[in-house]
Amino acid sequence: MATFTKQILSASTDGRAIKVAGTATPGTTIHTGSTTAATIDEVWLYAQNTDTTARKLTIEWGGTTSPDDLIELTVGPESGLVLVAPGLPIKGNATALVVRAFAASANVITIHGYVNRIA
Repeated sequence: MATFTKQILSASTDGRAIKVAGTATPGTTIHTGSTTAATIDEVWLYAQNTDTTARKLTIEWGGTTSPDDLIELTVGPESGLVLVAPGLPIKGNATALVVRAFAASANVITIHGYVNRIA
């Protein structure tokens, strides 16, 4: 029987927001998946833009080289907790998959979220 454990994002300090400092690939690390093949991380991400201008946010989902690994959206000005990843899975891999983010401007978008680890 599988067990579910709610965890903070691996790049978060005590569950606090992660500031997106990166403006190009590879982006700021948001979460690193498991190295155990039988483990799945269900990742929930929310973005907040503290700037007065809309900013493009790019999420690199497990890789940085393929356009298929990218999730792109524009986060409106002074808006927060916009759903970015609605429980999308990252499967455990011998080389852990990493979720990263970069934005059109550094340090104005933060990422909040959590992981349901399924083992």
